Amino acid sequence: MGKKSKQKTGVNRRGQKNAEEKGLKQFVLSIFEKTPTKPLSPKQVIKASGVRDKASKLLVENSLFRLEEEEKIVQLKGHRFKLNREPETLIGTVDYVNPNFAYIETPEGEDDIWVHTRNMLNALDGDTVKVNITTSGRKDRRPEGEVIEVIKRDRTQFVGRVQINPNYIFVIPDFKKMHVDIFVYPENAKGIKPDDKVIVEVSQWHGVKGNKNPIGKIIQVLGKAGENEAEIHSIIAEFGLPYKFPERVLESAENISTEISQKEIKSRKDFRRITTFTIDPEDAKDFDDALSYQKLENGLHEVGIHIADVSHYVKENSILDREAFDRATSVYLVDRTIPMLPEKLSNELCSLRPNEDKLTFSAVFQLDDEGKIKKEWFGRTIIHSVRRFSYEEAQERIETGEGDFIAEIRILDGLAKKLKAMRFKNGAIAFETVEVKFKLDEKGTPLGIIPKVRKDAHKMIEEFMLLANKRVAEFVYNKESRKEKNTFVYRTHDNPDPEKLNNFSVFAKRFGHNLNVEIDELPNSLNALMANIEGKPEQNVLESIAIRAMAKAKYTTAPKGHFGLAFRHYTHFTSPIRRFPDVMVHRLLDHYLDGGKPPDKDEFEQRCLHSSEREKRAADTERASIKYKQVEYMKLAEVKDYEGIVSGVTEWGVFVEIIETKCEGMARLSEMGDDHYEFDEDNYRVVGRRNKRMITLGDKVMVRVIDTDIDRRTIDLEII
Repeated sequence: MGKKSKQKTGVNRRGQKNAEEKGLKQFVLSIFEKTPTKPLSPKQVIKASGVRDKASKLLVENSLFRLEEEEKIVQLKGHRFKLNREPETLIGTVDYVNPNFAYIETPEGEDDIWVHTRNMLNALDGDTVKVNITTSGRKDRRPEGEVIEVIKRDRTQFVGRVQINPNYIFVIPDFKKMHVDIFVYPENAKGIKPDDKVIVEVSQWHGVKGNKNPIGKIIQVLGKAGENEAEIHSIIAEFGLPYKFPERVLESAENISTEISQKEIKSRKDFRRITTFTIDPEDAKDFDDALSYQKLENGLHEVGIHIADVSHYVKENSILDREAFDRATSVYLVDRTIPMLPEKLSNELCSLRPNEDKLTFSAVFQLDDEGKIKKEWFGRTIIHSVRRFSYEEAQERIETGEGDFIAEIRILDGLAKKLKAMRFKNGAIAFETVEVKFKLDEKGTPLGIIPKVRKDAHKMIEEFMLLANKRVAEFVYNKESRKEKNTFVYRTHDNPDPEKLNNFSVFAKRFGHNLNVEIDELPNSLNALMANIEGKPEQNVLESIAIRAMAKAKYTTAPKGHFGLAFRHYTHFTSPIRRFPDVMVHRLLDHYLDGGKPPDKDEFEQRCLHSSEREKRAADTERASIKYKQVEYMKLAEVKDYEGIVSGVTEWGVFVEIIETKCEGMARLSEMGDDHYEFDEDNYRVVGRRNKRMITLGDKVMVRVIDTDIDRRTIDLEII
């Protein structure tokens, strides 16, 4: 009996010892797994394990050799060990945050990969790279890595300002996420003067003799830094927009006949005898939409939405078509337009100018007094506009009841209001963002910033354009075509991200506004909020953040809905002079009206993707030009204290929007001398370490402009 008990105890002790050794080996292995690419000496492993007594240190060292025998680690030269595993390698895109580090965004990873600048292999923002995961997680739980290959450069040309020193020349890039200057040999910069704005082409990415600066060659001088032409051309070049049309494209446009043949007229529905007019901004040159109105004998209102028939003149796969597709959209800068189509088309042939016969593609509706559609028709037409109204002129007729075509305009305005009411009843959201325009002198210097005010005349035109876009999309979607739905170009808008919505709700509450973020309740709740903030100081900030909380609208062949407009199907049909997707929509609609079969969906999806990317580029360029003028305006503005609203909080500083000018600047935490401020990310605030002063998102503050940088388009503020 006693012998058997003794034997059993011995077995238990051996089992316990084996378990301890196994646990220790696993623990030691976990040390290597935290840094899978880094070799470690026994001393480093012992230190990382935290053991201190001699016996435990020996056990850890023995574990190293056991793990080597099991081929879980390998021994390198210098008595160092490394995990016997190929590091995880991913491909991603660089997002350069500041001079010290970048994130690599990958399709596979939920978290971006943190990479220190010394491990970037000279990769720059936007580059496609191959990255090794070197640690499974840092303090912020992001994996850490190192770039092992630059697969594709996002750009090779940069815009910047020349800095000349006795023996060398640097170009300081305008691009905020380019954190190194570009070295230029003097022989590659002949005739260049200090502070010239230039385009530099990078020829060598790694520098020489340990210098990390890329090496480039100046290929174009844009002008003197700070001058309007130089700065606007810098923005155009920075975003890769075309300066002008190729000669062959212009020649092709000039060769198009201005005559409209009798054969063409007979093939269309003739609206020339029906009252038709355009309503556009005062300074508009291209008029791509017109409205016609007549009261029918049956008591219904016939409203025609007539859109320039660009596809009649721009034939598929022609040189004009290829150029328009590449541009995909017109770009509206503060002082000029970069058009999608040459002037011969955009301002002449396709522009629905008054007192001229024009070819159009139309959506025509018969509406009752409540704005309900009783009948609709789509097809090619010919019109004759009898009047060109500015928005101001149309608004004057709505408000005063006086002037020409007053009856037509007021009836259309009443119908538009009925359409809008139905739209909001169905869950549409009112995004009334405050846009600004600049009063410029002849040199382009900003003399004032003027908010754009949207009145009933603007909303009337918008409502009829929305109606046409919606009904065209629904018509094609519902049209039977064998087994599959017709290939079409839709404009879709997904439901908002719940996390972003919650963050916005918390932000709105700081101003005393409540928001119900339940998806079914959101439209009504958001509309009530927007109505409540109209005209208040926080309006612009809240509207901007609300829009950022929403998903981005895009072009796609997937027949999804539009959340913001509360439409099951929606497209862009009404602006083919300035948007290529509208040209595609016209062609597809005409194809189906003629009984055509659905074309290849994949091909159109690629065109949609390209159009969405070009749209984003245009928006980024337009924002950059506005920001440039805002910085210039604040540089020239009176030195005084301004009231502002905290519009953003980061670990580097506090963003403040100046209420008077709608310009945004940053008060850097490092420059705030009254205390050391720390970023409290969870509560959207910074807090003074000693004085406990809190600066929170949405706070009203007084600020003073202490510096402006036109090159980087930044405004530095001091919080008073």
